[in-house]
Amino acid sequence: MDQARLDRIGAWMAECREAGRYTGSSVLILRDGEEAYFTADGLAAPERGMPYARDTIVRIYSMTKLVTSALFMMLVERGQVVLDAPVSDYLPLFGEMRALRPGARDAGDTEPARSPTLHELLTHTSGMTYSFNQGVGPRAYSELFPELLFQDDSLEAFCEKLAGLPLCFQPGSAWEYSVGIDVIGRVIEVITGKALDTVMHDEIFEPLGMNDTGFDVPSGKVARFADCFQKRDDDPLALFETGEDSRFLQGRVSLFSGGGGLLSTLDDYMRFGEMIRQGGALGGVRLLGPKTVAFMRGNHLPGDIASMGAASFAEMPMTGMGFGIGGACVLDPARVRVPGSVGDFGWGGMASTYFWTDPAERMSVVYFTQLIPSSSYTNRAELKALVQAALMD
Repeated sequence: MDQARLDRIGAWMAECREAGRYTGSSVLILRDGEEAYFTADGLAAPERGMPYARDTIVRIYSMTKLVTSALFMMLVERGQVVLDAPVSDYLPLFGEMRALRPGARDAGDTEPARSPTLHELLTHTSGMTYSFNQGVGPRAYSELFPELLFQDDSLEAFCEKLAGLPLCFQPGSAWEYSVGIDVIGRVIEVITGKALDTVMHDEIFEPLGMNDTGFDVPSGKVARFADCFQKRDDDPLALFETGEDSRFLQGRVSLFSGGGGLLSTLDDYMRFGEMIRQGGALGGVRLLGPKTVAFMRGNHLPGDIASMGAASFAEMPMTGMGFGIGGACVLDPARVRVPGSVGDFGWGGMASTYFWTDPAERMSVVYFTQLIPSSSYTNRAELKALVQAALMD
């Protein structure tokens, strides 16, 4: 990789900060398992004077989905569950579902629907949604779940409430970003008989040495926990919450959100990402078989995401982009309109974090900042272009 071109990344990060997009950010790039580039810019907690650093703890939100999905596939490898099973096999309350009729104007205009399969939950084709999406279904979610991440519920209680809401469409007929992987987290709890945080620690975090990753921040690590900001109409960099008074502090988290609840550091998440890039193993520890990882990284949709009714999500176009198990995969970089490789695989988080791994270039990238929503700026497309421009062979 060309060093002068890599240095453009740091300059771009500084420009983003100076323009008022973010208070700061950090990035780590590995190629062939070796560090190719790292830099950190600006402040993670301005009032505390805390700079972004290699060990800064951030909210990775939906980058949690790939971790939960990998954990679920470990259970698939052990013969404990199959992808085509209906979720009602594990959570009976999802046995009698209803879906909104096409063109429905309110949440009561529904028709009978089958229980979504576990595969549909993993690939966002279940008919479930998020409250921040547009339409009748998301409005029903926002009325029932007004708080971000539903912190006052357990995962079990959350799923019980969710089962009473209508699906946005018949399972398998469309793609809509959803809480489906949160439900997968509850299925993991039912299969293993353990809480999701315990299973993740025992099966993924401890084996990979991800010592700073979890669903809450212990008191001894609060000094490394970043503040989070939010772009609003009246303030493009409004404080969302501080790291010192966060809903993620130890003792405050009651819901282990498999879809968006994890906190992590650059090196911790890179260890997970490199495990994926290397086919399920890292440093002599194997979590998944190579065939399983290849299966996860493939496109599980009949075409690209756009062909299933989704024009865009966040700032990334859905044309030329497929979806695998827990993350998106590039089918055609030209149609995505962002430089990259066929087979690039990864996902981002609500606070503008981003991860992808590129098997063609033997490379993994983790980018951290803390600004909600992730659609505020085109930072993911900009970063990907900068990284691709530095590849010389």
